[in-house]
Amino acid sequence: MKLQQIKFFIIIGIVLGVMNACSKQTNYYPTYSKRQQTTQKPASEKKNEEKPAIISKTETKTEIKVDIVDKKDKPKEEIPMVLNLPKFDREFRAAWIASVANINWPSKKNLTTEQQKAEAIYLLDMLKEHNFNAVIFQARPSGDALYASKFEPWSYFLTGETGRAPYPYYDPLEFWVEEAHKRGLELHVWLNPYRAHHSNGGKVSSQSIVNKMPSQIVKLKNGMYWFDPADKTTQDHASDVVMDIVKRYNIDGIHFDDYFYPYASYNGGADFPDYITWSAYQGSGGKLSRGDWRRENVNQFIKRIYKEIKEEKDYVKFGISPFGIWKPGFPNGVSGMSQYDELYADAKLWLNEGWIDYFTPQLYWPVDAPKQNFASLLNWWESENTHQRHLWPGLNTVEIRASDKPAEIIKQIEITRQLVPKSAGVAHWSTAGLTSSMLYSLKAGPYKEKALIPKSPWLKPLNLDKPNLFILSETNSVKANWSLAQNNEIINWLLFTKYGEVWEKEILDSSTFTKEIDKQRNGKNLDLIVIQGIDRLGNETEYVYKKVS
Repeated sequence: MKLQQIKFFIIIGIVLGVMNACSKQTNYYPTYSKRQQTTQKPASEKKNEEKPAIISKTETKTEIKVDIVDKKDKPKEEIPMVLNLPKFDREFRAAWIASVANINWPSKKNLTTEQQKAEAIYLLDMLKEHNFNAVIFQARPSGDALYASKFEPWSYFLTGETGRAPYPYYDPLEFWVEEAHKRGLELHVWLNPYRAHHSNGGKVSSQSIVNKMPSQIVKLKNGMYWFDPADKTTQDHASDVVMDIVKRYNIDGIHFDDYFYPYASYNGGADFPDYITWSAYQGSGGKLSRGDWRRENVNQFIKRIYKEIKEEKDYVKFGISPFGIWKPGFPNGVSGMSQYDELYADAKLWLNEGWIDYFTPQLYWPVDAPKQNFASLLNWWESENTHQRHLWPGLNTVEIRASDKPAEIIKQIEITRQLVPKSAGVAHWSTAGLTSSMLYSLKAGPYKEKALIPKSPWLKPLNLDKPNLFILSETNSVKANWSLAQNNEIINWLLFTKYGEVWEKEILDSSTFTKEIDKQRNGKNLDLIVIQGIDRLGNETEYVYKKVS
């Protein structure tokens, strides 16, 4: 074969080989060809077509590009609305419920468990119905307990026998706390720190604290027994009792009244028999006068209790309701008994030092009393309130000397609102004074609308979560349901609804988690539903809302 023919066939073979290779490469990537039809590749990816070893990486990059384009096509998230919600009034509206001598509850010392519960429910329902928001419940009337205590015996006023538990068994304090909270009411536990036995408390039995702690207790001439406030064992015991309640019960406050050293009349005008502790103090080199020493005993105890409560549960408020007059002449023109000299209670100091969260001086005189003017006394106490604690005076709803008791009490509430506008509130002595006419007048007047408890900004906030809100649209209404993980810290729910430009608002109990809401009112459509929690310190959680389509 000639050389020219050989060259020709070689060239033909090379051309056919190249054509065959190109044909095989095209068939090797069918999916790539399809992608190329829908997505234009960047120049950098075109280069990769010449490198089969990294084709899979090129495909991954292409898919990511497609996803990014898809995200851009999604609608933008709606920016949350900032709502200007209507405000609620804030005012402390409390009533004392005394167990000593069966004054308020239980009405008798031999009621069955079911009768006791029924009476408690009646009182709580009455308070809720008339827009009260707090109960000051006496759980330790005199060295005894209306709850399960390892420190003191069951109360005579509960079962008619000191040391005997209710039967069928229940814990009255636990019951009161739960039922109060169900109704949106705070529960403050009221204790007498130094009274060991009341003259109406039956005989001093072997179960009585009088026989359990005889070295710390003295007998007074009116038949009562009293702890010696100067005795260190007395102070430790009282602290143990208080802190046991704070630790074990879901309470909102601890409350002491006006009984420190006893009124002089309790001992027939004779001096308090604290000879042993006074002699020991003098023997140790003490230099204070006997009066200053007694006051210092009480002062240090008050300071201690406040500190211990805050270390255990900062949100539990500590309140005291002392006698309404500190000393005669404070302010000018005031006369009457001096708690500073007779009860050895320097209540002004406790207020000055901020050793309390709320202060409830018992201003039990009429507005126009010439020597115990209500407004003058309240103004004076407010001038001593250097730490801006709550100042909620006690009102004598039972025995106020006035021809028209409801009108007098309402006048005192109005004066309190004027003089202490930043944290209004009062406590009513007691539920016995809340007669039908009194309750009607209160609800028709100052208590016409519900009110929230004033905030306590000096206490640590609880920092609760945002509630969850769900709505279900029905034919003529919308069913709203809500929840919160820390529900045991909630005292109230606030429900807001908006019809057109009109807001409606409502305070709901902590046990309420659902509400059926009309879709139309007054010819306007329901647009928004908002829910917000109120914690035990009166602080609002973040609100959550739902639009109604």
